[in-house]
Amino acid sequence: MGLRAIVHLGLHAAVPALLAWLFWRPRFGRAWLLMLLGWVIDLDHLLADPVYAPDRCSIGFHPLHTAPAAAVYAGLLLPRRTRLFGIGLLLHLALDAIDCVWMRCGG
Repeated sequence: MGLRAIVHLGLHAAVPALLAWLFWRPRFGRAWLLMLLGWVIDLDHLLADPVYAPDRCSIGFHPLHTAPAAAVYAGLLLPRRTRLFGIGLLLHLALDAIDCVWMRCGG
């Protein structure tokens, strides 16, 4: 596993942890867990062949990594009960988009 993949996976855990600590400190564990659940959208990788391709950009390729899916995730921000999950999903897409940019820049 290359440096880019390690950093990418680390950010998927660290950024939600940082947000949970900054904004939901009294409920840190719960907030972090709900945002980590954003990883569930990676189940769409199971539809791809190969399942994992280190140089493939997820954004726009996998069905749960598309603009229409992002619109649904944004809708999850409205109800309080689903807000942290929605943040986790959108954060997941943002981090995947950053990875795509890094990939295109030769990282």
